[in-house]
Amino acid sequence: MLKIGPYEFKSRLLLGTGKYPNFDVQKEAVAVSETEILTFSVRRMNIFEASQPNFLEKIDVEKYNLLPNTAGAKTAEEAVRTAKLAKASGLCDMIKVEVIGDQKTLLPDPVETLKASEELLKEGFIVLPYTSDDVLLAKRLEEMGCHAIMPGASPIGSGQGIVNPLNLSFIIEQSNVPVIVDAGIGTPSDATIAMELGADGVLLNTAVSGAEDPVKMAKAMNMAIEAGRLGYEAGRIPKKRYATASSPMEGMSIS
Repeated sequence: MLKIGPYEFKSRLLLGTGKYPNFDVQKEAVAVSETEILTFSVRRMNIFEASQPNFLEKIDVEKYNLLPNTAGAKTAEEAVRTAKLAKASGLCDMIKVEVIGDQKTLLPDPVETLKASEELLKEGFIVLPYTSDDVLLAKRLEEMGCHAIMPGASPIGSGQGIVNPLNLSFIIEQSNVPVIVDAGIGTPSDATIAMELGADGVLLNTAVSGAEDPVKMAKAMNMAIEAGRLGYEAGRIPKKRYATASSPMEGMSIS
């Protein structure tokens, strides 16, 4: 089970809801992914305007835990304000803290992320900060009280997969809260690798919504994450320089 604060989830896939070709494809992809957590940008949702188009309108949101994010925030103050807006609308008490420091790479601002996370923890939020693969920053966020750490595999939407598995493995090794790999996943094999490293979950959006067939990709990601987790729990064999026979040699007749 994936445990985040007081919540428990069977699925280890967290799915974004943006950039699908249409609402029907989005709905089907969400269903086959078997996710229990949907994430979205608060700034993209008209939460106080019922008459406006709602990109979740085809989905029965009562079946899911919603994870609003503060995408678009450039400062801690903006992130905190966005989070409070989401909470006031009754969406959820979980928040993905996202404070972007560079508009070209979309890498998170570590200082503002720390500030926003600290303030939101004081406000009683369940805080999941999106961060780089900085090992010490991840540790500071955990020590502060964050309920999960969400390091990026590579830049948002890049599809490059895991570019720094060593740092990611260090973060996983040191963490006592869930580590959810977020951003940069492009293929099911990327998701599997993240889980085989010991990650507790994977959050992705573009890899599914931008695929030629989002529904098939959502199903593939679901299966890949489950396979990766089982592989991690099973324990892989050690790598060896030379071959090892898979059948025992004892008892074999030699001519």
